[in-house]
Amino acid sequence: MKFLLINFLSLFLISCGNGNSQNSATPDEIANAKPVTVPAQNGLEHAYFASGCFWCVEAVYESLKGVDEAISGYSGGHTKNPTYEQSNTGRTGHAESVEVIYDPNIISFRDLVRVYFGSQDPTQVNGQGPDHGSQYRSIIFYQNEEQKKIIEEVKAEVAQNYDKPIAAEILPFQKFWKAEDYHQDYEENHPENPYIQKVSIPRINRFKAKFPELLKEGAH
Repeated sequence: MKFLLINFLSLFLISCGNGNSQNSATPDEIANAKPVTVPAQNGLEHAYFASGCFWCVEAVYESLKGVDEAISGYSGGHTKNPTYEQSNTGRTGHAESVEVIYDPNIISFRDLVRVYFGSQDPTQVNGQGPDHGSQYRSIIFYQNEEQKKIIEEVKAEVAQNYDKPIAAEILPFQKFWKAEDYHQDYEENHPENPYIQKVSIPRINRFKAKFPELLKEGAH
C-alpha cells in the first residue's frame, strides 16, 4: 500500500511509495524492442508517459484541452500483470506510468511531450521529488519513428535550460498495464491526503503556471 503519513511531517519524509530496487531488465532488451502502435479509436489517440508518482502525472494530463482521459498504470518492465505491491519493489522493471487518451485535432503529441518535460524535474535520476526508485524513473514512450523524432527534438530544446543531463529515458512502447481501481483519479478523489497536499498539488500548480494556454476551461 502507499506509505502515506497522516501527520504533518516534513515534505522530504512524505512519499508516494517506497523502494529503491533497480530495474532488472537489461537496457538493451528494452531499448532495442520493436515499438507497438496502439490504433486510434473514435479519432482518439494514445500516448504513454512516466515521471514519478502516477497520481500527479494523471492529474496533470487530465487538465489539458483535448485530453479525454488519463489512466494510471505500469509500463517499461518485463513482468506480466504487475500489481502495485510488485511494481513498488522495483524488481518488475516497470515504472508508474500514465496512458493519455487525446484528440490530436485539439492537442498535438508535441504539446503532450512539452508538458511531460515541463511538469517535472527532467534531470532527476530514478525518481521525482521525494519518490525514489526505478519504479519512479522518468520514461517517455514512442510508438513510431515520427514520435521518437518529436521526443528527441523537444528533449534537445529542454536540455538547453539545464546544466545537468536530462535523465528521462526514451523507450519503444510495449505494453501498458492498468493500475488498481483505487489509484485512478486519486488526486481528485483524495484532495485531503497529505501527499496530495504537500507534493502533488504544488507540482500541478507549477505546471499550470507554465502552460496556461493548454488548460481546459476551469482548470486554471
